Amino acid sequence: MGSNPTASTKILRKKFLVNEQIRRERVRVIDKNGKNLGVFSLKEALDMARERGLDLILIAEKADPPVCKIGDYGKFLYELEKKEKEKVKEVEIKGIRLGFNISMNDLETKVNQAVRFLKNGNKVRVEMILRGRQKMFENVGKEKIKKFLEILEEKIPIKIEQQLRKVPRGFIMQISKK
Repeated sequence: MGSNPTASTKILRKKFLVNEQIRRERVRVIDKNGKNLGVFSLKEALDMARERGLDLILIAEKADPPVCKIGDYGKFLYELEKKEKEKVKEVEIKGIRLGFNISMNDLETKVNQAVRFLKNGNKVRVEMILRGRQKMFENVGKEKIKKFLEILEEKIPIKIEQQLRKVPRGFIMQISKK
C-alpha cells in the first residue's frame, strides 16, 4: 500500500457487498456514471451487471430500497482510496533558511521557493542562523527577514502563524497562506 496506512484501512473497515453477497429482494440500480436505472429484483440487477461484464456493488444498504452500483469492484475501491487520500493530505512544514549575508537575487529565489510551498498548501518556517559576530547585528538580520516578507506578500497573501522570535542560534518564524 501507500505511505499512508490510515486511508486504506478506513476503506477496508467498511466492507462493500458484491454480487452474490447481496441479500435483498429488490434494489435500486445506478450505472457507473451515477445515472439511476430504476428498481429491479436482485436477479435482474445481477444479470444487468453480468451482461456488461461488471460487478453489482451495494453502496447504500440502509436506503429503501438499497442502492447498488454497476461497476468494476477493483476500480470502485481504487477511486474510494484515492478520494480518501485527497481528504487526508497532511500539511507539511517546509523550511527556508536565510543567510545573514544573503543577496537580493538569492532572496528572490527563496521567495519563489516559499511561494511554491505555500501554493501547495504547506506552511513555511523561515529561519536565519546567526554565527559569531553576526549575533551583534541582530537588527540587520531582522531587516533581511522583513524584506523577505515584504517581497513574499507582493506575490501571495500570507498569514503569520508564529511571530518572529529570537532563538539561541538566530531567528525563526512560521507563515502560511491566507
